[in-house]
Amino acid sequence: MRRVSDNETKNKDVRVLIYSHDTFGLGHLRRCLTIAHSLVDQNKDMSVIILTGSPIIGSFNFRARVDFVRIPGVIKLRSGDYTPLSLLIDIDETLAMRDSIIQHTADIFDPDIFIVDKEPLGLRGEVHKTLKMLKERGTHLALGLRDIMDDPVHLIPEWERKKAVPALRDLYDSIWVYGLPQICDPLEGIELPKSVRRKMNYTGYLHRSLPQGTPVHWTLQKIEAPYLLVTTGGGGDGEEVIDWVLRAYENDKALPNPALLVLGPFMHSDRQAEFIQRANKLPNVEAITFDAQIEHLMAHAIGIVAMGGYNTFCEILSFDKRAVIVPRTQPRMEQYIRAKRAEELGLSSMLTDDGVRDWKGMATALRQLPQQALPSDVVVPGLMDGLENLNRLVNHAVEKVRKAERNGERAERTGNGNGNGRSRLTRLTARKPR
Repeated sequence: MRRVSDNETKNKDVRVLIYSHDTFGLGHLRRCLTIAHSLVDQNKDMSVIILTGSPIIGSFNFRARVDFVRIPGVIKLRSGDYTPLSLLIDIDETLAMRDSIIQHTADIFDPDIFIVDKEPLGLRGEVHKTLKMLKERGTHLALGLRDIMDDPVHLIPEWERKKAVPALRDLYDSIWVYGLPQICDPLEGIELPKSVRRKMNYTGYLHRSLPQGTPVHWTLQKIEAPYLLVTTGGGGDGEEVIDWVLRAYENDKALPNPALLVLGPFMHSDRQAEFIQRANKLPNVEAITFDAQIEHLMAHAIGIVAMGGYNTFCEILSFDKRAVIVPRTQPRMEQYIRAKRAEELGLSSMLTDDGVRDWKGMATALRQLPQQALPSDVVVPGLMDGLENLNRLVNHAVEKVRKAERNGERAERTGNGNGNGRSRLTRLTARKPR
């Protein structure tokens, strides 16, 4: 088999496949979208496909050379079990469909880099076969981790059960942490081989900017900017925060700033209706369900009240907004750990949900919010360099893949289920120019 020339490898397009399991909320999807858009912005020869189970993926705008493949959605029940999001079929059948779609997409798309978001082997191991297939081809396999996973007490047994460490040791080439070590080590407490630790690179947080194109704004009926923006991300677990803020405005008529509540698309429809009805009775509070371009709403806010998920935290820092974070502590401690550390650094303040949620405590926090220091008043070197560093890591990985092609090291059989697969090198050199 002939070797691929330098000119051939330089002229090839670059393909990145991103997997996001998306069993709950918007966090994983929005992080993957941010990464995908940054990669194509900085690399004109790159195409990105996102594999996702999110039911609202189509609500977001996609830039040129970014697309998605929708796999059947699942949701996690309070019991810890999974069930299909929409389909009236068995969960095992749903997972088998997801596994098949993921593997066939990877086989045909034939990525240079495969980025797996958060779950090393995917939901119930659904990307394991795909990882092994791509590993044999010489695809660069990267695990992307947010800054904080969970309290080590909970994360250690979870990763032991999921056999995550062997996957990091034997399958992955890189582990990219979208945070800083001085803020948190997401794998703290887990016994990792030195070979795995050497694979870890901290990028810094992923900077957010206003979406391209003409913004589609909600027409606010009662209030004007600047306002306090109250957001719970997907909203599936944000009912207590919204109720707490509403009770503050219902009982303290002298709160000086209006509030815009973004309830979230996954909040139960009955609670959405209740909150909108309550907001309609207040002259300085307005409620909407969802905005795929929430960055524009953040840009006009005088302050943010949020639960402190990864994406919202990145937006608070990117738009330099004062914030009160009301973190959840179930089913993970992730938001609480992030909020506590951010408060210690002076990046934001935290209001702990004690279960009682006295309206006076929230009213005090809302009144004091506009007087807080700005996040930019705190100097943390490299804090928001995540996208720049991630692009650098991706380009370095591509160079390694291309070098392997030139040296004839990427000639494993691709396989198509019947033993008739051609080698990756043959397939690459046979592609028509794009």
